[in-house]
Amino acid sequence: MRNQSFMMKLGRVVHRSILILGSLAIFILIAAFTKFYYPTSHLAIDNTFSCREENNSHTQSWSQTQAVRITFQTVIQKIQQQLEEIRVSPFTKQSSLTYSSFLADILGLIESIHEALPEIEDLNRGIKETHPLLKPKQRSDEPADYFLIEEIRKYVKIKPNRLRKQNFMGANGTFTSIGHACFAMKKELEEYMDYDIGDICNDDWKLAQKLMVHGCDPLPRRRCFSRAPQLYGKPFSINESLWKLPENRNVRWSQYRCKNFTCLASNSTRKGFYKCSDCFNLSHHEQPRWIRQENLDPVSNLTADFLIPQVLKIKPGEIRIGLDFSVGTGTFAARMREFNVTVVSASINLGAPFNEMIALRGLVPLYLTINQRLPFFDNTLDLIHTTRFLDGWIDFVLLDFVLYDWDRVLRPGGLLWIDSFFCAKEDLGDYLEAFKMLRYKKHTWVTVPKVDKDDKEVFFSAVLEKPPRPFR
Repeated sequence: MRNQSFMMKLGRVVHRSILILGSLAIFILIAAFTKFYYPTSHLAIDNTFSCREENNSHTQSWSQTQAVRITFQTVIQKIQQQLEEIRVSPFTKQSSLTYSSFLADILGLIESIHEALPEIEDLNRGIKETHPLLKPKQRSDEPADYFLIEEIRKYVKIKPNRLRKQNFMGANGTFTSIGHACFAMKKELEEYMDYDIGDICNDDWKLAQKLMVHGCDPLPRRRCFSRAPQLYGKPFSINESLWKLPENRNVRWSQYRCKNFTCLASNSTRKGFYKCSDCFNLSHHEQPRWIRQENLDPVSNLTADFLIPQVLKIKPGEIRIGLDFSVGTGTFAARMREFNVTVVSASINLGAPFNEMIALRGLVPLYLTINQRLPFFDNTLDLIHTTRFLDGWIDFVLLDFVLYDWDRVLRPGGLLWIDSFFCAKEDLGDYLEAFKMLRYKKHTWVTVPKVDKDDKEVFFSAVLEKPPRPFR
């Protein structure tokens, strides 16, 4: 009876010893691998070492790591083997000798691991700074792995064709894209993409526009239903919608300072935007534009405002389709419609519902920032018009990219109408050189002082014609 009690106690001691030693072995190995693989301890090139010495160091460190791994596997196998024997065999005096031998063997293996650690640490200590070209990649190259929100990860992953062959467009899959600046706005983008699939989207168009303006453009698609006005009414007919303020209930006003079109059309209210502050005043401010000549300079008797009939007379019958890249409510497109010219109006909602207003007038809005390439094919448009948008704030390099893109979509013989571009007087020469770089034919070209800036700023307007290319 006493022997049986002794053997039971011995068995419990052995079990605990195996558990403690096994855990110790695992802890030591994890410490070894952590020290070896931790990013700040990656191998580097000392200027006094040759490439051959660096490669030898890498090889030696790798060999040490392999030895530690093999030793660890041996420890695991021995512990598993002994545990299996404990389950099937009763304890005897002979067993105590066997377990003593087993524990001595495990201790020897752990000591060998412990002895290997200083050598690995010496290797890491001797070559701490890694050359960037030799560093192993720490992050995946997959864009999806950068984000935490599952909807973004699903969107940016390549979608292979189900038939495992090229589709009618000649691609093996669909490559959905987002703007490169989305990676710098990770927090905002993840907030934008955090929604329940099939539910109503958050009222976050302002967040979406912030992302677009700061370069996260194009935005990813979403699988939620966009919010709409609760009591959307029937729009006015095309004959009356062009010059009549729309119904207030057809716009969501939650993100605007003004809560109705009457507020926007008033001259006495703060509207939350400054560009085109009178654009919603259709009857007084908008209706005369491009039809009656105004804003004459009292000294030179010149104006930067050209009239639509004058411009269309340059190419009689040839101007049919065009783009208005401006801040406005679509009045230019409305006037061109009266001359049987179809114009798409590109704009963003800078403090007011410009896109909704353009659409409710029966015109075509294009929600587009200046960051993005125009969504038109080469040599397709007859006219590009811009006003109140490209001004003296724009960087010269960016202006070059924009002008070359406009040149791309204009057809040979198409017109570029620069309407009241203004800048500081001392910068005028530099901006004019940017436009001259296009080597377009000049039809009209005028500069006049901006009267509200004490002769410190000037207006520049021009109508230019794209020549046939190539030149050679």
